[in-house]
Amino acid sequence: MSNYPRDEFDTVEENSARHGVHRASMEPHRRSLMPLMIFGVAALCVGLLAFFIMPQMLNTDAAPLAAGTTSTAPGSAPASTQSAAEAPTPVAVETPTPEPTPEPTPEPAVNKSSPVAVFNATGVPGLAARYAGLVTGGGWPVSQSSNWAGQPQPASVIFYSDTAQKANAEALSKLLNIPTVVETAELGLPLAVVLGPGA
Repeated sequence: MSNYPRDEFDTVEENSARHGVHRASMEPHRRSLMPLMIFGVAALCVGLLAFFIMPQMLNTDAAPLAAGTTSTAPGSAPASTQSAAEAPTPVAVETPTPEPTPEPTPEPAVNKSSPVAVFNATGVPGLAARYAGLVTGGGWPVSQSSNWAGQPQPASVIFYSDTAQKANAEALSKLLNIPTVVETAELGLPLAVVLGPGA
C-alpha cells in the first residue's frame, strides 16, 4: 500500500475506459465494414459483367480481322512477349480471278455454191420442180429434182451433210419456210430438200 494520501486519480471506476493520460483506451476499436462491402459489391458486378455481357460483345460470328492485325486469346501472353517461332503467320487472302469468257466461234457463212437436191415425197406431180425453181431463184444450184425413194416423211425436212453446211441449210429453211433441219451424212449429198405432206 502506498503512504500517499488519496486523490482524484485514485477514484477511477473499475470498468472505465479512462486509464490515465499516457495510456490508450482499453476499448477495442470497431472497424467499419463499409469499405469491405463496397469492394465485394464491385467485385460481384465485374464478375457478372464478364460472365453475361462480355461474350455477347465478343461475338465469334463477327467479321474476321483485317490482314496484318493479330489478336491473342484470353489468358495468353501478348504478341510482343511471344517468341518469333510462336507468332502467328499472316494468312494471304486470295482474290478470285475472273475466268475469261470464251469467244463465240463464228458461224460458217452461207455458201451458195453448194448444190441442192430437191425430192418430192408427197406424190403431187410437179412439186419438186416448183421448189427447185425457188431454190434456184435463191441463188443455189440444183443438182437434181425428182421423187423421193426413201422412207415416207411426216413433214418437209432439209438434210445437210456436216456442220459446214448448217448455215446453208438454215438459209434454205428460211427461204422455203421449212422449219425442220437435220444433219445426216447417209444421203451422200451436201444439201437435200425432201418435200413432205403439207408442202
